[in-house]
Order: sequence, then structure tokens, then C-alpha cells
Amino acid sequence: MTEARWLDAREARLWQSYRDAHRELMRALESRLIGNSGLSGADYALLHPLSVAEDGVLRTRDLGASVGWERSRLSHQVSRMEKRGLVCREECVSDARGSMVRLTDLGRNAIEAAAPDHVDAVRTYFFDHLSRAEQDQLTAVFDRIVANIPADPCAPADCDE
Repeated sequence: MTEARWLDAREARLWQSYRDAHRELMRALESRLIGNSGLSGADYALLHPLSVAEDGVLRTRDLGASVGWERSRLSHQVSRMEKRGLVCREECVSDARGSMVRLTDLGRNAIEAAAPDHVDAVRTYFFDHLSRAEQDQLTAVFDRIVANIPADPCAPADCDE
């Protein structure tokens, strides 16, 4: 096992600031979304890709990949949304093993009603506090970080056995 590379004070402060900003931003967005539209962040996360998909339908696995969720979490959330009439499940015509998730008219109305306020919240809580140059810097930094995260962080090359 290799020696731990501890964070120095500057790195620890940056990491804590990032974690605090992420937590508080997600809390504020979730609270405002629920309060103003009745949709949860999880609802919105699934309704958005469905609303921009051709015919409002996606393969279940593609929907899960688009939001980065495990199959179990996706299945439970889709079930909750199905009970509320926001989405429906369908068989995949081209592959009997697959399934599809379709946006219903109620789901489309819900996302279309929620989107303007949600975008305003994102702008108010995030973008309004950044210059264009800072936005470009953050985009470059986040893209670089994501590009260097392995698909399987515990593959043998990345984890001690």
C-alpha cells in the first residue's frame, strides 16, 4: 500500500468549498423546484432528457446513462413518476429484453411549466456570480477533471487489492 498523499491546507480549503457549494446549490435548487413546481430534482433530471428526446421516448438504459444512475435507482424513480402519470413504460419493439420510458402529456406539461423557473434559479444561484471568463475557466477545469476520472475507479490499476 502506498503512502497517503494528504491534502495541504489550501487544497483542503478548496475541496471543502467545492463540497459546500455543491451541497448548498443542490439544496437550494431542489427546494425551489419542489416549492414552485411540485417536481423533485430527480423528477426533473429524468423529465429533461425525455423532453428533448425524439418523440419523448428513450431506452431505459440510455435514460439511466444520461443521468448517471444505477438501474435500481432509475427503476424506483420511474415507478414513482409512472404512478403520478408523468411517464409510462413500454416494451422495446427492436429488443424484447429492453424497455422504453415515454414522457406523457402530463409529464411534458410539468417540465415545460417548471423549466423557466428552474433556469432562473440556476442563473440566480450560479451564473450571476461568475464572469464570462470564470465560466470558461470552470468549464475547462470540470471537463478536464471528468475526462480523467476512470470509468471504473476500483479497477485493479486504480485500487489496492
